[in-house]
Amino acid sequence: MEEKKLAFASDYMKGAHPKVLERLVETNAEETPGYGSDRYTEAAKEKIRRAVGAKDAAVYFLVGGTQTNAAVIDAFLLSYQGVVAADTGHISVHEAGAIEANGHKVLTVPHKNGKLTAETLRAALAAYFDDENRDHMVMPGLVYISQPTELGTLYSKEELTGIRGVCGRYGIPLFLDGARLAYALACPENDLTLPDLSRLCDAFYIGGTKCGALFGEAVVVPDPGRLPHFFTLIKQHGALLAKGRLLGVQFDTLFTDGLYETIGVPAIRAAEAVRNTLRLLGYPLYIDSPTNQIFPVIADDKLVRLRDKAEVSFWEKYDEDSTVIRIATDWGTTKEETEALLAILKEL
Repeated sequence: MEEKKLAFASDYMKGAHPKVLERLVETNAEETPGYGSDRYTEAAKEKIRRAVGAKDAAVYFLVGGTQTNAAVIDAFLLSYQGVVAADTGHISVHEAGAIEANGHKVLTVPHKNGKLTAETLRAALAAYFDDENRDHMVMPGLVYISQPTELGTLYSKEELTGIRGVCGRYGIPLFLDGARLAYALACPENDLTLPDLSRLCDAFYIGGTKCGALFGEAVVVPDPGRLPHFFTLIKQHGALLAKGRLLGVQFDTLFTDGLYETIGVPAIRAAEAVRNTLRLLGYPLYIDSPTNQIFPVIADDKLVRLRDKAEVSFWEKYDEDSTVIRIATDWGTTKEETEALLAILKEL
């Protein structure tokens, strides 16, 4: 029998947190109204409103990250508008043109450590609005960022406040992708809270798929008037789950007794152990991210041996003889799994 490999390729390879799975089993035989009009979904919405400090916020549940980004961005934009993102942003590099398929261009700008900076955003928006030929161009209509970023780095409260200020100056809404938000919240370097996101963003979503749910993302719109008729648009995108209770039960569980705010702690601890070992072994890090994604540069011959025993992700070629890989920990990564990976790295 082939030896089972360690699974460190992504953070959505496990099923669901035991508490989430238990609640799904407990409620499985119940018959409830569809499309999120059940009591579990209403309870989840109320718990999320309290957690984010926005008592009037609209909360919507969708199944996955790409459809969430596509639906929210399409809802914000007029037909002639595009969305500004860092050139490393998820919607730019890893969503197979989902935004463009809806008729909206992703307007990329250079990143700094995976992040969009207020200075870069200001320059990009000024370049458009100062251009006498702008009526022939795609108009920036939304700004997209993610927390953590695609490279696992974090926006600080100061950085996000700066971006918010630029958006306010130009009258452009700000949308934050929180697919891995639980890992940001669990990271000691993080200083952004859920209420901060409600205050600084026009919309953001709380990731479940990568953060302990079987599937699901919770979109939060602090001012419901910013996205009128969004429920209908979700349906139009084929993103409305008939058995909406399955989403409600999961998020109701994740936001009971502060589970979501702490669920990422094992991932952060495991990632730090991996980073420390990589440094001791002399592996350079492509980017020094503090969250659950680690990006070491590894010689190709060693990568072959590593992949014999552990699943890791290709990120990009570094040079002719080496590759940037991604090692991802998750909410369920155990101490035993982490130590096994460290032992393999030491033997390469």
